[in-house]
Amino acid sequence: MLDDVDLERYSRQLLVPDLDVAGQEMLAAATVLVVGLGGLGCPAALYLAAAGVGTLRLADGDRVELSNLQRQIAHTEAGLGDNKARSAARAVSAINRGVRVDVIDHHLDAGNMAAAVEGVDLVLDASDRFATRYALNRACVAAGVPLLSAAAIRLEGQLALFDTAAGGPCYRCLYPDAAADDDSLACSENGVLGPVVGVLGSLQALEAIKYLVGMESTLRDALLVLDLRSLALQRLALVRRRSCPDCQP
Repeated sequence: MLDDVDLERYSRQLLVPDLDVAGQEMLAAATVLVVGLGGLGCPAALYLAAAGVGTLRLADGDRVELSNLQRQIAHTEAGLGDNKARSAARAVSAINRGVRVDVIDHHLDAGNMAAAVEGVDLVLDASDRFATRYALNRACVAAGVPLLSAAAIRLEGQLALFDTAAGGPCYRCLYPDAAADDDSLACSENGVLGPVVGVLGSLQALEAIKYLVGMESTLRDALLVLDLRSLALQRLALVRRRSCPDCQP
């Protein structure tokens, strides 16, 4: 139940017809895993905390570097050298002490991904390695948990919601054979403007909130592609691949 403090804190979003008090209570009861607390995961986690998601599970094994601060807005100069998940957890708690934060301060891989996904309602993929994304995809398929994946580089980005439990495609259906091409996701190799990852991380948080409160998601079974240089948007339909090794029985 929402108390008077909650009603004041969330008063503006409670006015949204598709959310209201019932939706706010759904957010408070939800658990979301955010994998990667970099340029995408930072704004996503901060907006989810501000919106009142009850539990955030933050996973990242990297440490904060000076070059991160241009775009990874949960981290500060005072936190240089700190683990990114712990740094982001401090920022989340500074925004909303009512949010429970579980910290996973090591890299996730095929051996520990299932435990990280266990018990969550939604997973946000904000990582930058195909190996991590593939392992996360397999864990989400196995657990029947939707995967909301974002990526951004240079002045471009994309976003998709993969919900195999509802019969939709998985991440591997979209990218069947890209595990050896991690450099294509690396900002150190390609560059990126800070607001670009901010836009994609914010959209990731928006779609997460919509999913958690039961709003109709415009991105289920679809890929949103953004060219932020020209502000052109495309929405592409996605279907399951019959030969997908991850989501086909």
